[in-house]
Amino acid sequence: MESIAREVKGSFRWYPVQKTFSIVSPRDTLKFAVGIPYMNRNGRTIELSQAPKLDNGHIWIAENDAKKISFRTALIDTKAAKPIPESKNFVEKPVAKTEAPKVAEPKPTAPVVVKPKPPKAEIAGTREVRTIVIDPGHGGKDPGASGKRAQEKDIVLAVAKLLRKNLANEGFNVKLTRSKDVFIELSQRAILANQWDGDLFISLHCNAIDATEERKKQIQGFQFYVLRAPESEEDKAIARRENAVATLYGEKNAKDELSPLEWFKLEARLEQYKQTSYLFTEKLLDSFEGGKIRKMNTGVGGAGFMVLVGAMMPAVLIELGFISNEEDEAYMMTKVGQQDLADRIAEAVSNYKDAVHTYRETLGR
Repeated sequence: MESIAREVKGSFRWYPVQKTFSIVSPRDTLKFAVGIPYMNRNGRTIELSQAPKLDNGHIWIAENDAKKISFRTALIDTKAAKPIPESKNFVEKPVAKTEAPKVAEPKPTAPVVVKPKPPKAEIAGTREVRTIVIDPGHGGKDPGASGKRAQEKDIVLAVAKLLRKNLANEGFNVKLTRSKDVFIELSQRAILANQWDGDLFISLHCNAIDATEERKKQIQGFQFYVLRAPESEEDKAIARRENAVATLYGEKNAKDELSPLEWFKLEARLEQYKQTSYLFTEKLLDSFEGGKIRKMNTGVGGAGFMVLVGAMMPAVLIELGFISNEEDEAYMMTKVGQQDLADRIAEAVSNYKDAVHTYRETLGR
């Protein structure tokens, strides 16, 4: 593959965790995944004759697929440069010299006023951050995870309402996917966010594990998730638990996790929002530093959360803490704890807004 990349004057990149690779040339961005018979060319999915293979540290693709890649640029250049054949009966005639005709002076007219064209609409993540969509997970017939004294749906709704108040006071336009104890399908939450033309989607949850009491005492902490192929079995398990809502309550086209092909098809769209989603998680990590609920592992993970799949904007799922852990649960149940969590998320949103604004200024927008 590296030789093909050199042939098209491009660069080769290998992502070992996801087992995906790309070739970026002046004309094309080509993306592949080992074991999947498709490639993505500039956002469009194209079927290959065979899936790429990984063998002894080398990536192999079928010869006819390699030709499609390596000769595409040359073919386009050749066709563009091909001369139009001359007709055998064509005879070039001399052009007689004539004096230029006199042109009458134009009469003065009123100046033409040209209205400037409105700028093209910018996508979420590149424009100024104004509309924040908060998604309190679960609700109604779906209680979410349960602790010894509390339910996930109640904690996240309480934090969401406090967060809405904080952000509204700072001048943001704030929308909640639910403002009371009702059930909303996972797919509908992203649809609502898109209808509201959100600039940032925040889905609030509480984590939990099914284990012995001793184990539950040990596992605690907050964690933030972006939509990406999972890197650990732990991330997969958390996504399956959150996605189980859809299958449990009969949501159409529900599934516990995304297939490799579905991930591959999502990748081009996710590219638009990936960096800004990561930027927001960085701001969250900064604002949660030193809080009562401590960080779990690195504090950031990625998995196929169905609630994030359809959101056409930067999106992050926040696990506020472990409701299965008595210490985390007790703090998340208190008014002080809920306000603290809302304050920290609001701080991250404001810092994210400032970072996007600064970036826009560097681009002269």
